[in-house]
Amino acid sequence: MPLSPAGASLRGMAGIGHNKGPSIEPGASWRRYAWGRARASLIGARLPIEILRLRVARAEALGLAYPTYARVLMGSGRDIVGFLFTCDALGLRLQRRLEIPEAVRDKLAGVVGADLLAFAPEGEDPGLFRQELTEVSGLAISASGPTPQAEAPPRRIGAAVRTVLAEAGLPGKGVVLIGARTAEEAWVTPGRLGSFLAARDYFSSSEPARS
Repeated sequence: MPLSPAGASLRGMAGIGHNKGPSIEPGASWRRYAWGRARASLIGARLPIEILRLRVARAEALGLAYPTYARVLMGSGRDIVGFLFTCDALGLRLQRRLEIPEAVRDKLAGVVGADLLAFAPEGEDPGLFRQELTEVSGLAISASGPTPQAEAPPRRIGAAVRTVLAEAGLPGKGVVLIGARTAEEAWVTPGRLGSFLAARDYFSSSEPARS
C-alpha cells in the first residue's frame, strides 16, 4: 500500500528508542567503539550529541583515538591543523636512499584535513630532505626545517619550530609535535605548539583514517 507523503517522510526518521548513533557502514565497529569512548571520556563537559559525533569523526580523520583528540583540543583551545614529526618519530632510515616504514607511510596516507611537517636530520638541507621524503613516501609534506639541537636554549628551539610553521603558514597552537624522545616534549612551550604526542602512541592509536 503506497505511503502517504507524511508516512513517506517517516521512513527516514529514527524510531522510538533510536539514539542516533553511528550508522552501520564500513568501519562501523571502530565508530561504535569511538562513540562509546567519546561519551565516557569527556570529563566535566556535556556536548550536544551532534557536536560529539563530529568530533569523533574528526579524530578518526586525523588518525587519533578520540580521548587523545579531546585532550589536545581542550588543552590548546583549537582544532589540529598539522602534525610536526621528528625523524626518529617517522622511523626514517637514513641510508644511501631515504626509507620510511610501510606502517608509518600507510598511517600518514590516511590523515585528512591536516598538514604533515617534518624536521630534517641534523646537517641536511631541509628543502632537499623534504623533496626526498615526499618522493619516497608519496606523502604531501608541507614544510621542513632544521632539527633543533639537543642542547639548544629555548629561544633557538622556538625559532627552529617557527621556521617550519612559517613555511607551512600554520598557527603553532593548531600543530601537534610527534616525537620519539621524552625530551622533545619540552619543545612545545618555546615553539608555541598545541601539544606533544609520543610516536609510539600516535602510530598505535585508532585506525588509519579513511578517505
